[in-house]
Amino acid sequence: QVNFVMCQLLALAMAFFFRLYLHPRAASERVRHGLATLLGSYFAIFCFGWYATHFFVQVIASYAIIVLVDTRNVHKYTFIFAMGYLTVCQISRVYIFTSGVFSTDFSGPMMVMTQKITSLAFEIHDGMIKEDQDLTVEQRRLASRRLPTLLQFLSFNLNFLSILAGPSSSFKDYTAFIEGSHYKGWERSGACGRENGPLHEPSPAAAVTSKLLMVLLSLVFYLTLSKAFPVSLNADEAFIASAPLHARLCYLYVSCQGGRPKYYFAWTLADAINNAAGFGFNGYDKNGRSKWDLVSNLNIWNIETATSFKMFIDNWNIQTALWLKR
Repeated sequence: QVNFVMCQLLALAMAFFFRLYLHPRAASERVRHGLATLLGSYFAIFCFGWYATHFFVQVIASYAIIVLVDTRNVHKYTFIFAMGYLTVCQISRVYIFTSGVFSTDFSGPMMVMTQKITSLAFEIHDGMIKEDQDLTVEQRRLASRRLPTLLQFLSFNLNFLSILAGPSSSFKDYTAFIEGSHYKGWERSGACGRENGPLHEPSPAAAVTSKLLMVLLSLVFYLTLSKAFPVSLNADEAFIASAPLHARLCYLYVSCQGGRPKYYFAWTLADAINNAAGFGFNGYDKNGRSKWDLVSNLNIWNIETATSFKMFIDNWNIQTALWLKR
């Protein structure tokens, strides 16, 4: 956990550097792709040691499948391999290597990579095999009309912005960010539906600042609640024997709620890192303010005020839900 936080804080600093000094106007796509890949690979090795080998194996093997397999079946073979490899790794970690260095949980980054790899395979199939009239509006927007280069594929899956905590994103959105073309369509349509919108590149400063404040609040809440109401007490035999059922149920609810800010911390920090690099712009709201929620993975306010289970899941792990829907 310490390594994770250290790497994410370093990633935040590098994200600002990436946007300010390696802007698409100042650096080539190859340089941006290359640096993003190298930093992400370093973070993976630093946090997971030799287990990072699984990331590289999954990515390289998946790229070989995408390039070599008939495009008509590329989505099937890629999905089977990526999901199969993830499943084998997870089963081995949980049921075979249950202690020591072999028990390190590296499944989180692999799940995000699996989402990215399988999504791209389907986007390639949509763009190179299917007719436009057979696709939904969203599928047409994300469809990939050509195969990615190896560097693009490595950068998409191993970049330092999302290697540790995600979130998942589409290949087209990511490459548009690297190329610097992710603002152009919105510049033409402008804010508030007017034709003459702002011509300057929107700044993520306000979005990053607000998200970092939420990160700090989440950390404080998590440390406070997890210390006051440790989840482990739910399995304590003395507590079970002495506390009445209604007290145990209340404690179970409160202690589980106390674990939620941990995810708020990790996902909001990951979102802020992407935004700091310039990734995540999603147009303008009705008041002309820029939105930076393209790769957001949760909406904390909607989660905490949810009035139904559907409202809760619609705002929790958003990118995974989008992957399942697509």
